[in-house]
Amino acid sequence: MSAQLHQIETSPDLVERVYRALLDAICTGALRPGQRVMQEELAEQLAVSRQPVMQALRLLRKDGFVRDAPLISGPSARTRGLQVCPLDADLIAQVYQVRGALDLLAVRLAAAQRVRIDPAIFEAGRLAVERAEIKAMIDADAAFHTAIYAAAGNPLIAQTAQLHWQHIRRAMGVALQSYQIRKPVWEEHEAIAAAIADGDAMRATQLMSEHTGKAASALTALMTQPESAAATAATDQLRGRRQLL
Repeated sequence: MSAQLHQIETSPDLVERVYRALLDAICTGALRPGQRVMQEELAEQLAVSRQPVMQALRLLRKDGFVRDAPLISGPSARTRGLQVCPLDADLIAQVYQVRGALDLLAVRLAAAQRVRIDPAIFEAGRLAVERAEIKAMIDADAAFHTAIYAAAGNPLIAQTAQLHWQHIRRAMGVALQSYQIRKPVWEEHEAIAAAIADGDAMRATQLMSEHTGKAASALTALMTQPESAAATAATDQLRGRRQLL
């Protein structure tokens, strides 16, 4: 296995922490689609026993992030270990449809309250882009949208988004590999936040619609043009280091 995972300390929520570490690796591309994952190797790299790794992999399998891996040779019905699931273009498109609808509702409600988003979120996002740290970019992007959901004053928005957020994180991990996609993200976020703070619901929803539409279109292009995506990712690695976990 080529990915190097950081060791984590034992704690009462160890299974959740192992799950999060592996999910982050999948979202950032440290664990690639189709890559085989073995309990023993993961446990060794994370410096934990096999038990929490096994339980975390069961959760990842249930959530659709890993699946049974075919034998390198032999009947395809037999399996050996697990592998990272490929991205499902149809699922991601559906997730972005739901996300887009929730985001539009959230910004409209937040604008009615003239909420100001914490400037620290934008600072973290711009720094992550500057350093080309994929995980940090995902976390900052999620923090921005979560802040809008909270500002909307309707807890059902955040609860509904949470059901799909893991797949959204993975989609972000793919999209943010592209420098051309991630470069304007925080300018767009700041424009949306300014419209919300001004109480301009119409402009906020327009900007959010454009923002999510661009993200969905760019992601679709990356998923349907693997060679171009690979070239973009390779170029991006020259722009800065990537944080795996």
